[in-house]
Amino acid sequence: MGDVNNVSRLYKKKETVSQANLEKILQLLGEIKYGSVTLVIQDGVLIQIETNEKIRLK
Repeated sequence: MGDVNNVSRLYKKKETVSQANLEKILQLLGEIKYGSVTLVIQDGVLIQIETNEKIRLK
């Protein structure tokens, strides 16, 4: 069980999502009417934000 705690501490030391990235995610969420926002995480750190917007034709 000690190893799990050590791994947890390593990830907690890294800033997984910066304030600027959080603001960008919120901005994207506000702009998209239909679609998705995908966050790509590597080693516990956000490395990429993908958006996929759909345009609904009635």
